[in-house]
Amino acid sequence: MGEVERIIGDGLARLGGPADAALAGAMVRYLALVQEWNRAYNLTRITDLPDMAVRHILDSASVRPFLAGASVLDAGSGAGLPGIPLALLEPARHFTLVDATGKKVRFLEHAAGALGLANVTTVQARLESWAPPAPFDTIVCRALTSLAEFVQLCGRLVAPGGRLVAMKGRHPADELAALPPGWRATQVAPVTVPGLDAERHVVVLER
Repeated sequence: MGEVERIIGDGLARLGGPADAALAGAMVRYLALVQEWNRAYNLTRITDLPDMAVRHILDSASVRPFLAGASVLDAGSGAGLPGIPLALLEPARHFTLVDATGKKVRFLEHAAGALGLANVTTVQARLESWAPPAPFDTIVCRALTSLAEFVQLCGRLVAPGGRLVAMKGRHPADELAALPPGWRATQVAPVTVPGLDAERHVVVLER
């Protein structure tokens, strides 16, 4: 576990985030929960802890600078990515983790409770029909769908002045060209994930 904590701590520091031992330890506990539940729930294809530290924790943390406001929706959260790492990094923000699959939401509930995350709410729902009690300042998705579909699914859930934040691999030029009317990309930023030799971009969409 020492190696994994070091990878996370060093990586968070390189991303400009906090790198204290308690936070790295909480991230490792989360990964251990993913490993444990993955046997029955098939949460991820990545099962090696050092690889999970890079591809799950640090990749999720790379979107942190693009969050805005107090309320964040993780759309299609799956195993809690990027929502749970971000909730650990940002205790002052409230994160709502939504997924349509019951077994994944059961895992999210368990993980949030085990990690003591009072700033996390979990919801089982389909995004296209879900009606939350209030809109969100930021809605983030990681490898969920195309930008146009992201707008169609989640555009109505964004508060006035809020933003959609999509985590992408290569620069999504074709998707940007197909954005629905009324939406524009205010940022298309390359991001570097420590330890990951792959392209990453973050796209910020606003009305």
